[in-house]
Amino acid sequence: MTDTPALGGSGKLFATVALVEALTWTGLLVGMYLKYVSGTTELGVWLFGRLHGLAFLAYVVVTVWVGARLRWPGWALLVALLAAVPPLLTWPVEIWFKRRGLLAPR
Repeated sequence: MTDTPALGGSGKLFATVALVEALTWTGLLVGMYLKYVSGTTELGVWLFGRLHGLAFLAYVVVTVWVGARLRWPGWALLVALLAAVPPLLTWPVEIWFKRRGLLAPR
């Protein structure tokens, strides 16, 4: 088992928001399947589109704030921000950052 540093408050906030962003992406993808492939309902896109929009904005704001607070190098901030674009990438990036010690207080 890898020895990872303990998360501080900022790291926990980033980890939580990254997970929520990934989960809302998942809900939106399921909603898009239901709307465009099976044609059963538009409710998933209506609901998760709004939730994901909020989660995305929260992720960007929290990422910039945590990056500044924990003094991330420029590459880490860029990777974290770009991770919000493809579906479900924020969660693996959060796990990677945790293992590298980027979410631990300095």
